[in-house]
Amino acid sequence: MKYHEISHFSHPQHVLKFEYTEFPFKCDGCKEIGIGSRYSCPVCDFDLHSHCALPSLTISHPFYPKCSFQFLSRPPPEDGPRYCNACEKDVTGFVYHCPGLRVDLHPCCAKLPMVLDDGDVKLYLYRKVSAPCDKCGKKGRSWSYRSSCKRYNLHVACVMEMLVESWHDIYVGLGKGGGSGTRRGLPTRIPSLKDTLQPPHNRSKSKKKKCCEMAGLALQFVISAVLGDPTTLIAGVIGSLMSRA
Repeated sequence: MKYHEISHFSHPQHVLKFEYTEFPFKCDGCKEIGIGSRYSCPVCDFDLHSHCALPSLTISHPFYPKCSFQFLSRPPPEDGPRYCNACEKDVTGFVYHCPGLRVDLHPCCAKLPMVLDDGDVKLYLYRKVSAPCDKCGKKGRSWSYRSSCKRYNLHVACVMEMLVESWHDIYVGLGKGGGSGTRRGLPTRIPSLKDTLQPPHNRSKSKKKKCCEMAGLALQFVISAVLGDPTTLIAGVIGSLMSRA
């Protein structure tokens, strides 16, 4: 087996090969979407986030210092439906579970960077913030990324909703004409920044424009982190795709 190939319990019939893609995919482990690095089966339509392909058996998280999270291939059946405490989406596949506090985290959510920094914008991950989200305008939902200047705040849940809505549009019917529903058509359907961020109030036009540009850049970084590949390169790719939408 080559260094970039792995065998995985969830797909024992074939080896999975590491690759890098600019096209969105659905992870067959956690059932969430991703972009960037993945392990893919060259024979079947089977993909795993890198975090899902190479999980840790146990992890800790600074937001839950008393928790020891265990990696599970499916949520505990005895507890009924489960949701991710980071993004508030249902857990239907791979999960990090804390049996003591009954906390669940998607693998990519569990590995969200505590700080996103490209040199111009620095965003810190918070479990809760009092400021409203720049996307939904509401407070107190899920984890949030907030800028060091405290002007920009984005719920992880809101970013996930944007991605899910886009994914649903592609595969369930809004893009049935032509090639928009094909894999090659996926990049243009990454959510656009247009009409998604709350407009700042009581500011001059130049300040509003600058604010929207900075908030848009912040959104690009958060999306790249949620998709499971928090790198500047991915943020740039997503940013360019957004500009075309």
